[in-house]
Amino acid sequence: MTALTNDTASPWAPSRRILTAGLVFMVTAAAFEGLAVPTVLPATLADLGGLSLYGWAFSAFWLTSLLGVTLAGQQADRGDAFRPFIVGVALFAVGLAVAGLAPSMLVVVVGRAIQGLGSGAIGSVIWVATARGYAPDAKPRMIAIVSSAWVVPGLVGPAIAGAVAEHLSWRWVFLALVPLLPLAALLVARPIRSLPVGPPRDPDSAPDAGGGAAMLPDVQDAAHVPHPPRGIRTRDALMLAVGAGAVLTAVSIRQPLAAIVIGVAGLVAARAALARLLPPGTLLGRRGPPAAVASTGLLSLAFFGAEAFVPLAVATVRGAGPVAGGLALTASSVTWAAGSWIQARLAPTRSRRLIVATGVALVVLGIVIETAVLLPGVPVAVAALAWAVGGLGMGLAYSTTTLVILETAPAGGEGAASAAVQLANVVGIALGTGLGGALVATVAPLAGIEWGIVLANALLVALGGLGIWLATRMPDRPGSPPHVVLSASRMEAER
Repeated sequence: MTALTNDTASPWAPSRRILTAGLVFMVTAAAFEGLAVPTVLPATLADLGGLSLYGWAFSAFWLTSLLGVTLAGQQADRGDAFRPFIVGVALFAVGLAVAGLAPSMLVVVVGRAIQGLGSGAIGSVIWVATARGYAPDAKPRMIAIVSSAWVVPGLVGPAIAGAVAEHLSWRWVFLALVPLLPLAALLVARPIRSLPVGPPRDPDSAPDAGGGAAMLPDVQDAAHVPHPPRGIRTRDALMLAVGAGAVLTAVSIRQPLAAIVIGVAGLVAARAALARLLPPGTLLGRRGPPAAVASTGLLSLAFFGAEAFVPLAVATVRGAGPVAGGLALTASSVTWAAGSWIQARLAPTRSRRLIVATGVALVVLGIVIETAVLLPGVPVAVAALAWAVGGLGMGLAYSTTTLVILETAPAGGEGAASAAVQLANVVGIALGTGLGGALVATVAPLAGIEWGIVLANALLVALGGLGIWLATRMPDRPGSPPHVVLSASRMEAER
């Protein structure tokens, strides 16, 4: 602890240089993979078939990542960050290998589920290492470094992944990282093993709520890695993952009785878990902070649910190829950052409700424009324009809802508030991609993939409209001067 507190304010100080480099590599690898998978999945579908499992390639990852984050965070709290990190890297690598070598889409989904477990564990340890491995003055700089590690993958990752899929094979997008992960793990193994058992604190730091590292209130939500869910028990995380998975399974089953039984059981389990994990009143959109949390979930559900099918619409329906689909994702990354920048400057003086409602409306508009790309007479380039509009809306709305939730949290409750944001986000992504995938898979055999995407987007637009209504019920201005203004890029909400 003495060596830590006497360290310089730079994460690149000699005593932390290796740890910083290793963590940055891990974040960069996760960023590239997270943005590459949606880009190449249409090529995977064309090669292996299995449209009914398309949405599961996303949902399985997110549901298991929740378990990975929870289990790793609890292990780290018991003083051992090294073991969950090594296990997480191993699972992530195995998941990549399984998906890259998969003979069927079902095996791809299995690989993605394994990858999600590993990704969640790695992300949790990265956050713990940021909290415990750096002096107080170095933490904000380290978080900025971690954030910047997403910039290059966000700009070039989808295009590179699309080019690899077009000229080599989609399999290399998964397999290329496998041999590099063990090397990175070896690089940071010793620094992570030597992390302090408890997080170094300064007088202004927030108390730890259990289940992860305590972070400074003004920076705790500024990294792109998953936060260790504070106070989330393994039982609740497992119940939520299984319940949500059952609901998604039910909507894909053709046998009505089985679908009803599985769906009702899943809804009961997921609702019970969410009722314990989210602020009271969130599921009903109660006025105040619960409405902000619910709005975050619906925002992620609508945006990421639609985004999963942007490359499919461009590459498969319009036949433009993976690169064109990837460029649309790049456009949203750029405009999300722009929206975050605009929000950070509007938030101190403008209506929070108006900013969020405007952002959600832009997401809905982006989905509508993206749906028009399915028409043969609409230029494929409109897909990038559509998702640039959606990304701008996410930059405005996601950052603002997070700000409202954090600044209305009671003193010492910032950790629970941050966990609520992350949980609503993860559940929203899993349900959005899963429900959209189920609709596309059900409608495609009858009317074609394009009509499946149309119906899925129509559902997401309706849910986005509900998000606009929720924005009118969230807190508008803080009761006291806000202690944080967030500028959150798209990767803070995903991967």
